[in-house]
Amino acid sequence: MTGDSTAPAEAPDPGAILRSRGFVVLLVFAAVVGIIVSFVGWGFLELVHQLQILAFTDLPRELGYSSVPAWWYLVVLGLAGFPVAFAIVRLPGNGGHVPAHGLQVGSTEPNMVPGVALAAFATLGLGLVLGPEAPLIAIGAGVAVYTVKLARRNAQPQLLLIMGAAGSFAAISVIFGSPIVAAVLVIEASGLGGAMLPLILIPGLIAAGVGSLVFIGMANWTGLDTSAYSLGTLPLPHFAHVTWEQIAWTIALGLAGAVITQVVRRIGLAGAGFFPTKPFVLVPLAGLTVAALAILFEETTTHGANEVLFSGQEALPGLVGNAATWSLGALAMVMLCKGLAWAVCLGSFRGGPTFPAIYIGAAGGIAASHLPGMPLTPAVAVGMGIMVVAFLKLPLSAIIIATALTVSGGLAVDPLIIIGVVVAYLATLGLEGRLGARAAARST
Repeated sequence: MTGDSTAPAEAPDPGAILRSRGFVVLLVFAAVVGIIVSFVGWGFLELVHQLQILAFTDLPRELGYSSVPAWWYLVVLGLAGFPVAFAIVRLPGNGGHVPAHGLQVGSTEPNMVPGVALAAFATLGLGLVLGPEAPLIAIGAGVAVYTVKLARRNAQPQLLLIMGAAGSFAAISVIFGSPIVAAVLVIEASGLGGAMLPLILIPGLIAAGVGSLVFIGMANWTGLDTSAYSLGTLPLPHFAHVTWEQIAWTIALGLAGAVITQVVRRIGLAGAGFFPTKPFVLVPLAGLTVAALAILFEETTTHGANEVLFSGQEALPGLVGNAATWSLGALAMVMLCKGLAWAVCLGSFRGGPTFPAIYIGAAGGIAASHLPGMPLTPAVAVGMGIMVVAFLKLPLSAIIIATALTVSGGLAVDPLIIIGVVVAYLATLGLEGRLGARAAARST
């Protein structure tokens, strides 16, 4: 008796693929893609950095101002809304994913890259409160897919998927300065797993690792400078041991961070449904709102508006290194103003949500260090981990990011990071479940 001719074909064996000669060729291709994408990622971040300097330093100086006047923020951030609205409405790809929905890793077609880049340049370069990680992931994937299609016009979808993920790995490692952090973030955000994980992970690590030589340097190549925008280890005092008091404070901070982040997320989600209705009017209005919040902060504290504007990764080392110069009132104001600005941008502009969460978490940690028995180092580390996981809902990524940024404080801080992240993660899931149930009840 013959078998059923309609039976589905067996799925390819990932182990056999990993042992094949074709996979070795794939890894070589991933290395090439990693180098190309790393140069593109560096160029993207460098252009964003230069645009920030042009908009907030060079142009005001050329106009005769020794410092940026308050009205300047209104003009620049208001104008930023128009190219973003154009990218959302007129260009393929909607300007990138809506940051209020979290960090999303998906397929990016090459024709989407111009729209993502335009929206990101206007958002990041002109001072809005979002980060570069989401545009980097999308641009890296799109450039990688385009490279593959140039080399092989009839490339299989699986090859495009693998190389697109490898491009994302390489691109995001530019800003975090670590292929490992990039790998964890991309894997967890995309939900990769199972038997296909090695097929994505190994080429991705090759692309990110080889691509990182673009910045680290090799032999006579000194590497490209990324010090102006890539994150490094924060300057923190050494932390020796954990106490029960610190564990209690960590649990309380985890619960508080989940509630605060849920408020920000809800505002962002509401904005995501509101701003697209009239983007050429409402997105510039969102920019004006962010500018007003930055002006409010500058006028009510001794710190500059740049602490509220931008994604926060450039200001983060100064915030933590000069923690003693921040009063509790100033910390409360920066968390309020930057938190509201972040919430507005989440639903209107385009960029990543991670870096504002890190900055606000660090500010909250500095404020928490005034609590009895809670030193600065664990407070900052826990605050960053809590805010990242409460928004992204990626617990492993939150732990890795907080640990990498605070490694100078010693290993004793790690248990508190884990406790804070787990508490905030579970609290976030509980809050979302309860709010979802209430919304469902109202709809019925």
